[in-house]
Amino acid sequence: MRKKLISMLLCATMVATVFTGCGSSDDTDDKASSGTSEQKDSGDKDASGSIKLTLWGAEGDQDFLKDIVSKFESTYSDQKFDISIGVESESSAKDTVLTDIEAAADVYSFASDQISDLVRAGALANLDDVSEVLTKANKKLDDVKSANVPDSIEAATVDGKMYAFPTSGANTYFLYYDKSKISEKDAANWDTLLAAAKKSGKKVGMTLNSGWYLASFFYGAGFTTGLNADGTTTMDWNGTSPDGIKGTDVVKSMLDIASNPAFMAVTDGKLSDTLKSGSCSAIISGTWDAGLASEVWGKNYAAIKLPTFTVGDKQVQMHPAYGYKLEAVNAYSENMGWAVLLAEFIANEESQTKHFELAEQVPTNVKALEVDAIKKNIAVAAATSQADFGVIQEVGGKYWDPAKTFGEMIAKGKLKAKDDAGIQKALDNLVAGVTAALD
Repeated sequence: MRKKLISMLLCATMVATVFTGCGSSDDTDDKASSGTSEQKDSGDKDASGSIKLTLWGAEGDQDFLKDIVSKFESTYSDQKFDISIGVESESSAKDTVLTDIEAAADVYSFASDQISDLVRAGALANLDDVSEVLTKANKKLDDVKSANVPDSIEAATVDGKMYAFPTSGANTYFLYYDKSKISEKDAANWDTLLAAAKKSGKKVGMTLNSGWYLASFFYGAGFTTGLNADGTTTMDWNGTSPDGIKGTDVVKSMLDIASNPAFMAVTDGKLSDTLKSGSCSAIISGTWDAGLASEVWGKNYAAIKLPTFTVGDKQVQMHPAYGYKLEAVNAYSENMGWAVLLAEFIANEESQTKHFELAEQVPTNVKALEVDAIKKNIAVAAATSQADFGVIQEVGGKYWDPAKTFGEMIAKGKLKAKDDAGIQKALDNLVAGVTAALD
């Protein structure tokens, strides 16, 4: 759906035993450690009485998480903790967790487009059912909801129930460029962008072998993806969009861009390395590369919304996939109460502000968004300028591999712009693979 910026259910009868608020230290520990009857019975504390928790986060967030854990332990200094921090990317969290939910971390970060599959698998604690634990933090779940932008709460909610805490927004991509070589006017559309890059002897980099990035062309032309209740995906890219644009014409436009000598197809996961190499005068990436882009281009560092692309005689605005990063609590956590408190602590106003300072992750907290450094940030401005046309990408697990293969075909020139039949067949195969029934 288009957006504007701005499971294992826990039994209701267990809420009071998960955590009822402030009492003696021993009483509080017992309440915070309670879980569901399905959870493992190996015990909640180690021999020293420490609460054991495992926390996963992205490789680039390890220092941030260490700092947050230290502050969390100081905040709840009447309790001993043994909190271990591991590396797990938000983009791959779902696949790792669903391999063995019970063995997964108590608390972990994930991309919002994974929430439906995680809830369906029973991997996420229903926060509405354990919300009373937040009284230890002098909060209610409604306080969390009102503290964050509405779309982020919507992204963390399934069937009216909240399953995660929003931690950052503007999980999207836009155009970084070197303004000594490319003007703001040049950056506005692919034709002038590529011409300016060629003139400068540099490239424009973009990842095509990823369904997250390549979808921006189809979304811009009015095509959609959707998620069914059974986890299958809907996709209409092999037809004609409501805007009257054929999917085959979108592919032809992409092929024209990809075949331009000034274009560089960047392998998924290699955008930062490519930016660091200095080979590009412009590259499509997200806020996570803001510091690097600023370092590479110095005073010439600039960022702007995604460019338009040519379809026939039209200029079509690319519409990026847009999402949020969310903090999850494992439904099988042996220390459910403390896991909820840790996840909320990672997602609170102070932590979101700190996360921005360290990694330029855009907050979802309304007050944090008012900080001058955030409001004036170049990358944040570029990301939020796409607010009216960003698309919350809703897809199932069958989407990613066919989309990656299709993107590689375009990147490697395996499709020809004049071969209408070949393009249509490739699109039909893409849609068939993406919309296939789950195994």
